[in-house]
Amino acid sequence: MAGYTGTKDEYLKRLRRIEGQVRGIQRMVEEDTYCIDVLTQVSAVTKALQTVSLGLLEDHVGHCVVDAARESDEAAQQKVREASDAIARLVRS
Repeated sequence: MAGYTGTKDEYLKRLRRIEGQVRGIQRMVEEDTYCIDVLTQVSAVTKALQTVSLGLLEDHVGHCVVDAARESDEAAQQKVREASDAIARLVRS
């Protein structure tokens, strides 16, 4: 079971909203909307995706890492490494 299973519907709702925002940005580009206005919307989508990412990361630590820690030190270390790698990817993006 994924760590976010309990909040899956919330994530799906947010992702659908983000999908709509991205389609809106596409329309803005098609309609030659002013560059700064498009960039403002891109920034909003980026922030929304970061919020989803941080929530998923929190769920991973609170569920997957904790469960692995109950299993064994080795399993916990593996899950912490996964979380660290995910954080590194988020920071680079």
